[in-house]
Amino acid sequence: MNKRIVFTGGAGKAGRHVVPYLADRGYDVLNVDLVPLEYPGVNTLIADIADSGEMFNALSSHFGFEGFETGKGPKPIDAVVHFAAVPRVLIKPDNETFRINTIGTYNVIEAAVKLGIRKIIIASSETTYGVCFAEGDKDFHHFPLEEDYDIDPMDSYGLSKLVNEKTARAFAMRTGADIYALRIGNVIEPHEYDRFPAFLANPMSRKRNAWSYIDARDLGQIVDLAIRKDGLGFQVFNAVNDTITATLSTREFLAKYCAGVPVRREMDEFEAPLSNRKAREILGFKEEHDWRKYVPLN
Repeated sequence: MNKRIVFTGGAGKAGRHVVPYLADRGYDVLNVDLVPLEYPGVNTLIADIADSGEMFNALSSHFGFEGFETGKGPKPIDAVVHFAAVPRVLIKPDNETFRINTIGTYNVIEAAVKLGIRKIIIASSETTYGVCFAEGDKDFHHFPLEEDYDIDPMDSYGLSKLVNEKTARAFAMRTGADIYALRIGNVIEPHEYDRFPAFLANPMSRKRNAWSYIDARDLGQIVDLAIRKDGLGFQVFNAVNDTITATLSTREFLAKYCAGVPVRREMDEFEAPLSNRKAREILGFKEEHDWRKYVPLN
């Protein structure tokens, strides 16, 4: 039987690529969002993550009309993937961004564990590393940026993601569920690689993203691998591609543009400063969409 997945936020920039990736690999997916996702075979249930009752209902719902045929009620859900959120600062007032993102994540995780769902994947963010939406020019503490970094965001969005990681950890400890937080990098859709020549021409324009990115399709692979990997309890994974968005080697680049920032370990020749080493080693992630496939270097 296909695994049944509830995916919140499937109509968003990342979700509209990750949901098809999962559906194409045989998952049955219900999208929970405020707007529909137009993808064959995937129904959207219009629901608000900030409403606890709606989340309990969404996670105990039929996926479509075919569910009524058995007469046995909705089938069990195997995993929840929670991407729904106010996706950045400056869309809603800061207090609303924080409220929706934190209470929404609490509601989704609480409903999932109390309904007996044992696998939950949540979208955290590169913004937790504190530079993306910082006031002024803030340096990273050290490189590479890995999951044990002292994350210290000062903005409402990054702070909400930090709190969400703590929420996930608390529920995982309390219930024994597997809850994995993905610190998602700057999401690049397939049509957006035409932006990379400008990135390469102005390297410091990518400082706030730590010269890293995640191809939306490779993000789908990471989510798939996380769903399939059981028994890890609470975990955080950087969800980024392998490679720095620069033509210089990582060592040369950091020495030139981040002189004085400590480098704590030997890094691969073109390893992204926001490193995905943990996802590669534990989940088995193998990127398929290196930006160099799509961007001429001459």
